Amino acid sequence: MATRSTPPAGSGAPSYTGPFITVTILYFIFGFITNLNMQLVPHLKSVFSLPWLQAALANGAFFTAYFVCSAPTSRLIESIGYKKTIVVSLFVQVAGALLFLPAASLPNFWLFLTAVFIVGAGVAMLQTSANPYVSALGPEKSAPVRQNLAQAFNSIGGMLAPVIAGALILKHKVVLDAAQLAQKTAEERLAYQISIASTVRMPYLAIAAALVLLGIAVSFASLPTIRNTQEFRPVKAGVGILDQSIWSYRHTVLATAGIFFYVGVEVGLAQFMVGYFGLPELGAMTAAAAAAFTFYYWGGSLIGRLLGSWMLTKINAGRLLGLFGLLAVVCVAVSVSTTGAVAVWSLILCGFFNSIMFPNIFALGITGLGPMTSKGSGLIMTAVVGGAVIPVVLGGLVDHFGFRPAAILPMICYLYIAFYGFVGHKPTHTLTAS
Repeated sequence: MATRSTPPAGSGAPSYTGPFITVTILYFIFGFITNLNMQLVPHLKSVFSLPWLQAALANGAFFTAYFVCSAPTSRLIESIGYKKTIVVSLFVQVAGALLFLPAASLPNFWLFLTAVFIVGAGVAMLQTSANPYVSALGPEKSAPVRQNLAQAFNSIGGMLAPVIAGALILKHKVVLDAAQLAQKTAEERLAYQISIASTVRMPYLAIAAALVLLGIAVSFASLPTIRNTQEFRPVKAGVGILDQSIWSYRHTVLATAGIFFYVGVEVGLAQFMVGYFGLPELGAMTAAAAAAFTFYYWGGSLIGRLLGSWMLTKINAGRLLGLFGLLAVVCVAVSVSTTGAVAVWSLILCGFFNSIMFPNIFALGITGLGPMTSKGSGLIMTAVVGGAVIPVVLGGLVDHFGFRPAAILPMICYLYIAFYGFVGHKPTHTLTAS
């Protein structure tokens, strides 16, 4: 676990309540922005009349940023510390949010993807720095509890994002498919695309303004220093703890795969629902109605994280993770083998079982890493690229085979998470006592 600055003997234990509250606000921000970007898949599908596979590239661009930026962020943390890295990450997100304005005005699909990538880069930097910071604000043994509490605010942001998207971004009533759009003149096509694409301007302009204010606030906030990992290097370079390979820590490597599958399935199901709930046998919901309905999916995640913080005081973190993974498999299987309300609500229930997966996998994956924590965090966070890969693969499966056969992919993801919870999280060696 990253080492904290400690007060002199006799001064009493430091209070981390204020810093923890500050960082949980950041969790709300990246939960909201991440889930708002997920709603761009049906939005871009409507604007450019795309198949699901191509529209899913919006998620691909966002989560590819984690793969590109997470490891460099761990090195940035070593150079400038956690707090300054958090501030930098917020202003990177501002740049991406502002790029949505010209993307919507043109409109241009690739400029949209560029804007999504830059926002994703900022969120990746924020998560890579904020997650180990929360784990370090107290004893290592209680890190999963703090992670779940902080992730509850991520879920609140996630709950609000589909509501905002349904009201402001997916509010268009008439959506043309590719054949209908081809019958229009060039001027009519452009006017149609601009009318739909323009709905992203106000939300992302507001996000940019809020992030600027938050970045200024965090830069002046009093946050405890977590010592940079260079302090653990010996005088002679090349022979220190930090020169070890993070790949030698089996539980961390397996956690990386766990995060890949978790983020992929969580994002993939949120994307999957919008089209899946539009099937006649499930109620034939519109895109806006289905997006708003995912409020309950993210709401289940919030409830699960709040309950999970309590359950983790009673149940081993790995065992609870494994149990939730198996129950999520059951939920997907029930959904695709039924119709109507049962199919809808059983899939939504996956949100509840998703709840403790990220914080538990992350906390278990960096257990015992000591000065290697920033390296472990960087490696684990690169696996968020699962949110780029799995939804795109899922979109391709839906295009070719339909929604129900495609559900085998989410079930495979949940089975791996169950394996990590029951078996894979156990360290073979660590740098600190667990």
